[in-house]
Amino acid sequence: MWLLSVPRMIAFGEDSLNAIATINGKKALIVTDNIMRKLGYINEVTKKLSENKIEVEVFDGVEAEPSEESIYRGLEVAKSFQPDLFVAIGGGSSIDTAKTIWVLYERPDKRVDEISPLEPLGLRKKARLVAIPTTSGTGSESTWAMVITKDGKKLELASREVLPDLVILDPRFVYSMPKELIADTGIDALTHAIEAYTSTWRNEYSDALSEKAVEIIMKYLPKSYRMDKEAMEKVHYAADMAGIAFSNSQIGIIHALAHSFGATFHKPHGRSVALFLPYGIKYNSKAVSDRYKVLAGKAGIGDLYDAIINLLRDLNEPLSVKDLGITEEEYFSKMDELVSKAMESTGIVANPRMASDEECKKIFEYAYYGKEVDF
Repeated sequence: MWLLSVPRMIAFGEDSLNAIATINGKKALIVTDNIMRKLGYINEVTKKLSENKIEVEVFDGVEAEPSEESIYRGLEVAKSFQPDLFVAIGGGSSIDTAKTIWVLYERPDKRVDEISPLEPLGLRKKARLVAIPTTSGTGSESTWAMVITKDGKKLELASREVLPDLVILDPRFVYSMPKELIADTGIDALTHAIEAYTSTWRNEYSDALSEKAVEIIMKYLPKSYRMDKEAMEKVHYAADMAGIAFSNSQIGIIHALAHSFGATFHKPHGRSVALFLPYGIKYNSKAVSDRYKVLAGKAGIGDLYDAIINLLRDLNEPLSVKDLGITEEEYFSKMDELVSKAMESTGIVANPRMASDEECKKIFEYAYYGKEVDF
């Protein structure tokens, strides 16, 4: 039996922010970061909520890579304010932070690392969640995952109950993204779709969404990178499709490697994923080359690996660890840690090719020098 989990409602297109009027509440806690405040997005959302007679408080202490400590700081604000609505505004970090605060707010008996998809949480007795993504990549607005850093490791938490009650995909909120962020998050979305399509837990629904997401991203991401607003809107919707796809399938070894690398060397998530995307594709090609061919055919891009290498170059993404300025000594001194963290990732579980510690180490080695995986 399969269970398809999606947000209760997704609003998209011009003026979709108006959909926030469909959510009733008395007190809303906005969870965000300082950048969103500077861009004026907080004021815009606050105005809409106030028009609905909803009192607003703001927690803008979200970190780029959310830590357990920042979660508890936000939780203290929630406890004091007692909201019946959480509104996450920002990238995946803001949305993951809001989800986690929400869980602990409703379940004070839980710690961060005790959140599990295997145990019911009983959410929505006190509050509901609205997610407004301002980047096009993480898919966090439509997934039941939360990635939180604790003691140098990325905790891959999950619960179907944290899927938002309302997702707002208003394209105006992504027009201010810098080019580097457009590239990083766009490649993250592309990787979600590819890994969902080749996961051993794939299904008809995740396949359909993955195919469409890859088609749109491969066509429009280069234009989006050049600040074409129509293309940015297309990629924004495709990123959400990819999020729903992998949330109902699974990520794979690319994300496992990226989570490990990002946590160890403190690199942005999207940049880390972009770095390991070609290596993961080559490694998995022995198991799912037929799936890659079908996916490439659906997207009209010829060979998937070659098309992605060209795309990464077009977006000025790194093709090796060396490109990030990490020295050989620094990198290889952390090899055991990199392998250990990657092998603990949930991305390993449903990857189409079951990796050993030694194979994982080889991929990390190849990625440093920019060598094509050939085993």
